[in-house]
Amino acid sequence: KDRGTRAGGIGEGGAPGCWNRVGGPREAQTLPAPASVGGGPRAPCVRTGPRSCSFGDVQMFSLTPYVVNVTAVNPLGTASRLLPFLLENVIKPDPPEDLRVSPIPGETKKLLLEWSPPGSWPFPEYFPLKYRIRYARGESSIGPYEQTSYTLTGVRPGTLHRIQVAAKDFTDSGEFSAWSLPASGTPWVEP
Repeated sequence: KDRGTRAGGIGEGGAPGCWNRVGGPREAQTLPAPASVGGGPRAPCVRTGPRSCSFGDVQMFSLTPYVVNVTAVNPLGTASRLLPFLLENVIKPDPPEDLRVSPIPGETKKLLLEWSPPGSWPFPEYFPLKYRIRYARGESSIGPYEQTSYTLTGVRPGTLHRIQVAAKDFTDSGEFSAWSLPASGTPWVEP
């Protein structure tokens, strides 16, 4: 049987929240549920999607954890669990954007890779990201690197190479983003 649940999630522009889904699979009613910081005042969740909500006034690098109440509800009863976490441990940026792969004139075994931080990442000049690069059919990854460009060396001449990039908070908090959309390029070929 389908169970209604209340669980934590990350909403856009906010911190983890919780929600309550009541009823069967065709009923998706959402009720805001309170969340608290270190046993402090409870904050209501504002629904941001079908399975997420957020609450504001959050503080990074707090020594006091946030606590999310996860409750499973079904006809036999309920079961709850309190899940404490520090906000910086759940950071996951969106993937980097605008990945470009270009040949370098005169270099038959090199490619120039350039990309932009995700547009959703606030103030990348103050909160930098580090990047990991994946190439060669997903079998190889290198990094992390702090810059938004990289010269890939030792690539096979005359071959089309598929590249992707992932981002992570510079301080190593949280986890790497999903891989960017792929971009492809071929090293410079002598005329």
